[in-house]
Amino acid sequence: MSTPIYISAADADSALTWEGLVAALKQSHLTPQATIADLHLKMDKGGMLNRVAWIPGFGVGLKTVSVFPDNPSRPTPLPTVQGVFVLFDDQDGQVKALIDGATITRWKTVADSLLGASLLARKDSETLLLVGAGNIASTLAQAYPQLFPSIKRILVWNRTFSNAEKLAAQVGGTAVESLQEAVMQADIISSATVSVEPIIQGDWLKPGTHLDLIGAFRPDMREADDKAMQVSRVFVDSRKTTLGEIGELIKPIESGAITETDVLADLYDLVRDAPGRLSPDDITLYKNGGGAHLDLMTAQHILEKTSGN
Repeated sequence: MSTPIYISAADADSALTWEGLVAALKQSHLTPQATIADLHLKMDKGGMLNRVAWIPGFGVGLKTVSVFPDNPSRPTPLPTVQGVFVLFDDQDGQVKALIDGATITRWKTVADSLLGASLLARKDSETLLLVGAGNIASTLAQAYPQLFPSIKRILVWNRTFSNAEKLAAQVGGTAVESLQEAVMQADIISSATVSVEPIIQGDWLKPGTHLDLIGAFRPDMREADDKAMQVSRVFVDSRKTTLGEIGELIKPIESGAITETDVLADLYDLVRDAPGRLSPDDITLYKNGGGAHLDLMTAQHILEKTSGN
């Protein structure tokens, strides 16, 4: 029995590139669709989230994370979310690697959006708008220009303007106070907020825009309104993890604004040449819903790059 290796955040960060991971995720979506399952456990002071995925011949992965909201206010502050990803061999069940959970989530989440944009956004996109100013937004600002060297300007909007100013200063962007005006200028909009009410309106979207929605992950959450769904060609990373699971799609389907058939394709379809953007004027909308299968694909790539294979 081999001894599993532990891959730290520093190990992964020094070995990965956005171009490399996006290419790996694209190739991984040519494998059979994953079997996935989630288990949530609520506790008095927090909770546990466990996500598992199996891709035949590819591997099995389990991400287990603790969520303790009061951790940052402890005498010795701790992160709200802590966890680890365990990578198993799907032929004999041996543990191959343990990977820092926060690191794999960050790389997976951003690469998911980058893959969607690489398949759907205009290659000549020049203005990137970040909606939200958290940790993911900071990483998006670093990553998007690597896949889209045409980007010349980064706009940052946040409900708390001072936070938008801080992020803009860090990434060489411009903080904006009017979300409407920023949306009307943007070629790519990447939104990572915890909004439960739509903040991006379809009436603001100009022809040719690509809308990348990351934030919503519960049935009560959404970032774009019904009109945005109606004027867009709608895509998701995975039908399994979005339809019936996330408010971004649940709510406009319930209202009758769209139907499930308006979700034109997911990544499994797009990498097999399903139609995406049909014209430069199309508005494309991509819901990044995540999922354990993406963690597994990312973990395999991390293992390959850190082991020198």
